[in-house]
Amino acid sequence: MGMAVSSGKGGGGGRRGGRRRGGKGGGPIAEINVTPMVDVMLVLLIIFMVAAPLMTVGVPVDLPQTKAKEMNAETQPITISVNKDGAIYLQETPIQIDELIPKLQAISKTGYEERIFVRGDMNAGYGTVMQVMAAISAAGYKNIGLVTAQKQDK
Repeated sequence: MGMAVSSGKGGGGGRRGGRRRGGKGGGPIAEINVTPMVDVMLVLLIIFMVAAPLMTVGVPVDLPQTKAKEMNAETQPITISVNKDGAIYLQETPIQIDELIPKLQAISKTGYEERIFVRGDMNAGYGTVMQVMAAISAAGYKNIGLVTAQKQDK
């Protein structure tokens, strides 16, 4: 327990002695109020946290459903999609089947051990999906995975 004792001179408690914040006698206050800035930053953080997963939609494909468990992927894999009309997409870029092998060979940074996911629409032709898988194999890739949606229990 302590008590501060101050004389009337220069301490800051009296009317004339010290400068008080926002007083009439002082000049402009050079302090920044950070509370509104923190509030704005938190609101922006929440908006981006909610919006970020919605921006990674990709190619709309109706995947077949299975009871397989999800795979854990450390890095972003290469994704090749085949939609119901038979159009082929490398990531989200439309591509022809004959351009697929050179593009995949050019993409290979870490060798051909990189994982490639094939997303085939449930209504896509079996032959088109098999042509894509054959092209991936011909490009030298060994880790090919078929992507499915998890089956919803009713």
